[in-house]
Amino acid sequence: MATADLTKVKNYDYSGAKVFDKAQDFLPINGTDYVELYVGNAKQAAHFYKTAFGFQELAYKGLETGSRDRVSYVLVQDKIRLVLTSPFDPNSEISHHIRLHGDGVKVIALWVDDARKAFEETTKRGAKPFMEPLVTKDENGEVIQAGIHTYGETIHMFVERKNYKGAFMPGFSKWETEYKPTPTGLKYIDHMVGNVELGSMNKWSKFYEDVMGFANLVTFDDKDISTEYTALMSKVMTNGNGRIKFPINEPAKGKKKSQVEEYLDFYNGPGCQHIAVATDDIVFTISEMRKRGVEFLYVPGTYYDTVKDRVGIIEEDIEVLKKWGIMVDRDEDGYLLQIFTKPVEDRPTLFFEIIQRKGAKSFGKGNFQALFESIEAEQARRGTL
Repeated sequence: MATADLTKVKNYDYSGAKVFDKAQDFLPINGTDYVELYVGNAKQAAHFYKTAFGFQELAYKGLETGSRDRVSYVLVQDKIRLVLTSPFDPNSEISHHIRLHGDGVKVIALWVDDARKAFEETTKRGAKPFMEPLVTKDENGEVIQAGIHTYGETIHMFVERKNYKGAFMPGFSKWETEYKPTPTGLKYIDHMVGNVELGSMNKWSKFYEDVMGFANLVTFDDKDISTEYTALMSKVMTNGNGRIKFPINEPAKGKKKSQVEEYLDFYNGPGCQHIAVATDDIVFTISEMRKRGVEFLYVPGTYYDTVKDRVGIIEEDIEVLKKWGIMVDRDEDGYLLQIFTKPVEDRPTLFFEIIQRKGAKSFGKGNFQALFESIEAEQARRGTL
């Protein structure tokens, strides 16, 4: 089966991922089209993401537009689109999903030029179909969508919208309100992390290789990602042009329950653990988000005592980074700045990473120790460590 070939690296793209020979990329993906979360109250969730994260309203589907089984609010910030969906029918698949998992990511939609071909290529390589290619139309044109299953109950939807000029897609109306909080500087989705059961990481990394033509960009074992008490393993999978990166995590044996195990327990199975969103000015973004009530993991002040020795010269003031709890790491291509929110709901499941890349192509390996100790501290407070 054809896969992206790591031996044919040419250069790097804006997102910091290696670009592979496109002749090997049978599933060209232009980027993330949208991420859909199933949530208990979409209206209130939309207000939260507008207020706290600075998203803007884009489109709406509900009773007023003829939707009888669900309501969806579409939010946008630069290249990021979030769809927040709640059910009307208590016996629907959406309701079941929320009862089992709480609020969580259901659909990771991928923007493609040919949704039919994407569906054909992936299903013939073994993907389980979720939705056959479906064409929807309105006065603004047409959108073609098709979907496949991936880990847990997560879906990849292929979206072809080259012949559509509307706000989002047919079935949605433009959504406008008087409440328009300013953006916080979020630009695009850098990567999305999936948590899977013990022993399943290789299965799903092979799925992305064989079914979707992805390549393994980097692997972290339990020696890379561990503390005194917990550990996990991860393989980062990337598509041909590097615009889509999916780290796949599984738990590793440790003295206590790892963050992946905690996630699997409370989510009741595999799912999307966190969404990493990029910014060009992380200090501005984090200062704004903190003002608006977003809670972040605590980074001990002692972490910053050795930052200069470890990462060398950086443009930012270490004291400013310390004030906002922003971590730094360097690789051979540059450095990055990153910080992680606490879970954005009561279950300790979904959270967000805010990342600014200054040349670095990596994922902050040098921060793993401090990050995981911070996560363990939160687990201890929850009584789940």
